Amino acid sequence: MNKPREVPELYLNRELGQLAFNRRVLAQAENPATPLLERLRFLCIVSSNLDEFFEIRVSGLKAEIEAGSPAVGPDHMRADQVFRQVAHGAHELVALQYRLFNEEILPGLVKEGVRFLRRCDFTPAQAEWIKAYFLREVMPVLTPIGLDPAHPFPRVLNKSLNFAVELEGKDAFGRNSGIAIVQAPRVLPRVIRLPKEISGAEYDFVFLSSILHEHVAELFAGMKVEDCHQFRVTRNSDLFVDEEEVKDLRSALRGELPHRHFGDEVRLEVADNCPPQISDFLLAQFSLGEDDLYRVDGPVNLVRLMSVPDGVNRPELKFPAFRPGLPARLEQPGNLFDAIRDGDILLHHPFQPFRPVIAFLEQAARDPAVVAIKMTVYRTGAESELMEILIGAARSGKEVTVVLELFARFDEEANINWAQRLEEVGAHVVYGVVGHKTHAKMLMVVRREEDRLRRYVHLSTGNYHPRTTELYTDFGLFTCNEEIGADVSDVFIQLTGLGRAIRLKHLWQAPFTLHRQILRAIQNETQHARDGKQGRIIAKMNALLEPQTIAALYEASKAGVEIDLIVRGVCALKPGIPGVSENIRVRSIVGRFLEHSRIFHFHNDGAEDVYLSSADWMDRNFFRRVEICFPVLDPRLKKRVLHEGLRPYLEDGCQAWEMDQDGRYHPKSPHSGTAVSAQEALLEILAFRRSP
Repeated sequence: MNKPREVPELYLNRELGQLAFNRRVLAQAENPATPLLERLRFLCIVSSNLDEFFEIRVSGLKAEIEAGSPAVGPDHMRADQVFRQVAHGAHELVALQYRLFNEEILPGLVKEGVRFLRRCDFTPAQAEWIKAYFLREVMPVLTPIGLDPAHPFPRVLNKSLNFAVELEGKDAFGRNSGIAIVQAPRVLPRVIRLPKEISGAEYDFVFLSSILHEHVAELFAGMKVEDCHQFRVTRNSDLFVDEEEVKDLRSALRGELPHRHFGDEVRLEVADNCPPQISDFLLAQFSLGEDDLYRVDGPVNLVRLMSVPDGVNRPELKFPAFRPGLPARLEQPGNLFDAIRDGDILLHHPFQPFRPVIAFLEQAARDPAVVAIKMTVYRTGAESELMEILIGAARSGKEVTVVLELFARFDEEANINWAQRLEEVGAHVVYGVVGHKTHAKMLMVVRREEDRLRRYVHLSTGNYHPRTTELYTDFGLFTCNEEIGADVSDVFIQLTGLGRAIRLKHLWQAPFTLHRQILRAIQNETQHARDGKQGRIIAKMNALLEPQTIAALYEASKAGVEIDLIVRGVCALKPGIPGVSENIRVRSIVGRFLEHSRIFHFHNDGAEDVYLSSADWMDRNFFRRVEICFPVLDPRLKKRVLHEGLRPYLEDGCQAWEMDQDGRYHPKSPHSGTAVSAQEALLEILAFRRSP
């Protein structure tokens, strides 16, 4: 009998799994119980997710097809086979997305007094204001390019808004190309709110594309504009820097960033009324095929609507506001170092605030007893209070070390800028290890207390990014446990210096021990089950793809281990297959907050081991990243993780999707009157609601 990892039928494809996840996100926009402006936001999130999907995953498939690469994944699908299925699924998803936008969300917004005006609906006063806006704010920054031998088709920026303009007549030089390209610079807002005194309503918006359609003739004096067609091209956005060849990684990456805007084309979006001769012309310019063309019934970029919910002050059309609740030991203001010495502290975001982490760093920066601060940074944003505190601490003379990951996708530029600012004030900035992204989330403060140095540590499942801690579910742990502190210190030394991997007492670390320890923990449960004891695993993560781990889970299931997997995104494992995975259940939770925490629970013959981690169970996290997985040692906090991070999600009957043995997801059918939403339940327990 073949081993599980040698049977391709037991594994699901990653790209198809990502499309399935976006279908689950779109279901939030379909759900009439979701507040209307939040439905619009979920619609925009799907568009944003699809952008990255094409920029990274689809572009990778195209590169494999061009190279003629053989099937390499555990599902044994060739890139051309995956691409055909991806193209079919993506076209279906986009069609459903725009149908929902036009048939439900737009009409619903109109009923609530939030309108997106069409050109045919402009009143004389609105038309006059819009024309003045175009002449004042738009036209001065536009550069129309007529196509002729001296003006070839322009380089179109990745995901930019563009217009193909059909023209008739000759210009001042006697030229008659018949077509021109107009690119809308990114400095221009894509959605413009009309003044109330002009529109007569509080929330009337107009698309930049509508304004440009209406007045594009102003750019072509004396010529007749036959038609104008918006289009958008998506490009390969993966960056390549030969880390082993370059001498200055930051400079090399800075030089590579501009190329992201002009990578190979992978998708063309046009409005559904774009005539075939124009779409064919554009496809030819971008060397794309018919499968790469997406005709949409509306704006070619729904992401442009992401700002609308925040710009509309209608609380009843949004999720109810709440105030995160503090753990009891942090309710009284005081010295955080004293509080941590009294016992470990657990924060569960966003139900509990990220502010204590910022306060911890603030206290460390101004405390004369603190001698050193060390921190890993993966994503923190272009504006970051935490980074400003580190800069202040370094400026005041403290020993500040930042392990900053330059290759955090789409945050490279922000991280480069922070690196430069930190270095200017004397902080030690290192970029981790060549070939391995530093994805671990660690903050360590070294403080002199009496006649000794004590390490205070914050470890997290999520990024040090205050904005995302309001939107993502994550756990963070404060501790001054000496052995964990020593482990964290060893990892920092390993990242900043040279030397062999050191045996750690508590932390499991990728790329050295994490994969081995996860397999060992799964195999331990398998042995317990074979010995007639209880075998139990509950694991929560964003993605499950690594074949050896999946094979180990299949073996555990066959031995009788009961396994619940809560996987938000892509899961390559198939549950419920007789004789293979009948004891495995897979569910995905998609709700108000993005599920981001990684929690691993192993029964371990009653020891109830609980680990939190920065790592998913993926090849990249196990073998090509620096990750940590840390135990929750305090029995009280261990119980909290189980009761807040796992059990509510296993009981969720509102936002849970369950996978069948064919890999398809189905909404969990709620029992009448008893359906529980994990996220709503946690808001009730941990946070304070505000009435609209």
